[in-house]
Amino acid sequence: MRQTNHLCLSSHDEVMYRNEEDLIMGFNSLALAVIETESRLLAEAFMPTHNHKVIQSDCPEDLFRKERYTYTRYFNAKYHRRGRLGERHCFQLTVEGVHHTQTLLNYVIRQGIHHGLVSTPFEYKHCSANCFFKKELGRLADSALIKEELEYKYLPEHKKIPLGYHMGADGLLLRDDVVDSKYVQEIYITARNFLFQMNKLTDEKAVQIQQEENESPPVTLDMLERGVQEYDYQKALVNEQGRVNNNILTDLEMCHVIDEKILPRYFKDNEERSIYSLPESKRAEIGNALWLESRDSFGRHGKNILCNKKTSPAQIRRCLALNNR
Repeated sequence: MRQTNHLCLSSHDEVMYRNEEDLIMGFNSLALAVIETESRLLAEAFMPTHNHKVIQSDCPEDLFRKERYTYTRYFNAKYHRRGRLGERHCFQLTVEGVHHTQTLLNYVIRQGIHHGLVSTPFEYKHCSANCFFKKELGRLADSALIKEELEYKYLPEHKKIPLGYHMGADGLLLRDDVVDSKYVQEIYITARNFLFQMNKLTDEKAVQIQQEENESPPVTLDMLERGVQEYDYQKALVNEQGRVNNNILTDLEMCHVIDEKILPRYFKDNEERSIYSLPESKRAEIGNALWLESRDSFGRHGKNILCNKKTSPAQIRRCLALNNR
């Protein structure tokens, strides 16, 4: 029987997924790697700086290499960038046992909550939360499919949608086709237990149950987030309360400000805009201006370019890729 693995591809130096299109291509790259390696995808979640996935595979390292290679080619071509994207090695954890696996699934599916983006996992569209117990939870509506002549826009060059798989109108390979929801539902047993697991707070009981199951180290949030450098897992425990602070700028919002509102000032209309086409001194100049803008008193000069939301020097630097060399 194939082992269950948690893989995390991350980059603390720069944002890997700058907009919705990038997140779609990120999942499609993972989906193609899963299909090509004949692996089983149990759950996944994509954040701007990293992604988590739970897989069963005979060759998890091969799957990781294929996923990163495909996405890196897309990202580098789109943003006129060179070099490896993300950390040199992926973070990998192997788990055994039903309770260990369920705890791992809980953490991955609830990434939107842990990062303070949503109040329930079902609100976050870039994860597999809505793939499970669809009938019981009333989510059986058919997805609109993309026109066949547009599929190429969301696939690597010379790739086609594998037989039996479908692409949604937004260009995303349907998660329902890629994620093995039946297997995951057997782990949770009932929709009621699934909902309970999605809403419960992390406590010592989960650790105790895992310790009683086998001698493997218990799966904990701090263990899984070791693959994401500089992330404080204590914040995730606070975010489990479901309190979303909408006054804090997300990485996607910051990247939108940079790419769509600021970069046009530095490029002609017919030029391909990218932060990677600017020298580091110019990016630092933009970063300083953004930081000063964020510190301007609310309402002092009306609504500013950041919509009067809060940011941080660390966020500005990673969204401008000021640490990526």
